[in-house]
Amino acid sequence: MKYVLILGDGMADEPIESLSGGTPLSEAHTPTMDALARVSEIGLVHTIPDGMKPGSDTANLSVLGYNPRQYYTGRSPLEALSIGVPMEDSDVALRCNIVTLSEEEPYEEKKILDHSSDEISTEDAAVLLEAVKSGLEKEPYHFYVGTSYRHCLIWKNGSVTELTPPHDVLGQVIGQYLPQDEALLEMQKKSYEILSKHPLNLERKAKGLNPANSLWFWGAGTKPILSSFEDKYHKKAVMISAVDLLKGIAVGASMHNCIVEGANGGLYTNYEGKAQAAVDALIKDGYDMAYIHVEAPDEMGHQGSIEKKIKAIEFLDERVIRYVKERMDASGEDYRMLVMPDHPTPICVRTHTAAPVPYLLYDSTDLKDKTWNYNEREAKESGNYIAEGHKMMEYFLAK
Repeated sequence: MKYVLILGDGMADEPIESLSGGTPLSEAHTPTMDALARVSEIGLVHTIPDGMKPGSDTANLSVLGYNPRQYYTGRSPLEALSIGVPMEDSDVALRCNIVTLSEEEPYEEKKILDHSSDEISTEDAAVLLEAVKSGLEKEPYHFYVGTSYRHCLIWKNGSVTELTPPHDVLGQVIGQYLPQDEALLEMQKKSYEILSKHPLNLERKAKGLNPANSLWFWGAGTKPILSSFEDKYHKKAVMISAVDLLKGIAVGASMHNCIVEGANGGLYTNYEGKAQAAVDALIKDGYDMAYIHVEAPDEMGHQGSIEKKIKAIEFLDERVIRYVKERMDASGEDYRMLVMPDHPTPICVRTHTAAPVPYLLYDSTDLKDKTWNYNEREAKESGNYIAEGHKMMEYFLAK
């Protein structure tokens, strides 16, 4: 038996009035998912433990079978693992976004306009981060380039401090959400002075792109310790994601990271390349389980775009799920396929929530005879409910 888990990050949503009470998932044209639902088990799973913040970090740990209450030490340390950042036990890692702020003065009166600076390329972000490093880097702070707008700050012998994710406060005045730590606050302010005048940002503005004009620190945590996925489940697994967080979880869990050219975490990522890499890993390379992570629905939710979120879901259906099913069917292998989000990213709030998410569990050896489609409402109506998300992986791999 082979196993493939296809995760549409942030794909779940709340009913939207302009969609006549539907959601992007229910209104998207998803013939493959709906056809699968009619021969599969669907239901709801609660991936975020009560009292914990609904991040992709806690949610994906849960989906992979790691109880966040036991294994979670912060988001940024997981990302640091993915880019090979050396961490001591006393170090603190922080996510270092390059964001777009408005131009009001003073700094505290600015608003956060875009947490991703128009999904800035890694190449452009590296140029800007180098300028920041030249102006700000000194002991005990060290900057490391990640992917797109997502980068890392290591604070040697630092302290874990409460910081606000930028996507939680889009469009709001930033004063009350700034770091309480004076050194971190000063670095954010000085980064604006450096980046707002940088030639690359002047060029971006001239092209109609959002300037990547400030750092934003969040997600502080200490060095993570995850047990091996293979030791835990006796399955050899591969991770396929463009996002450093997922790659870092894979490193911590001793899973293989498969790098796909053109996979960028955006709406126009290399969907087919991800799907092909997963099937090749299962059929040709002997892996037991492939985890395909697609970031686009989450990014479009943060942008507040119903149209783009629907498009991301349709791309997932047509260019990933359909491809995987056709290739796996042609291979002759028995397989199980689990399709689900990690958490909702509702258009109405443009950030994550902790509501249960719909899952679809297909088993090529055990076809159901149902009439439902795959969406939030029908998943709830099925009556199937998994209260502890970290038990989903064991359920998935049980056969």
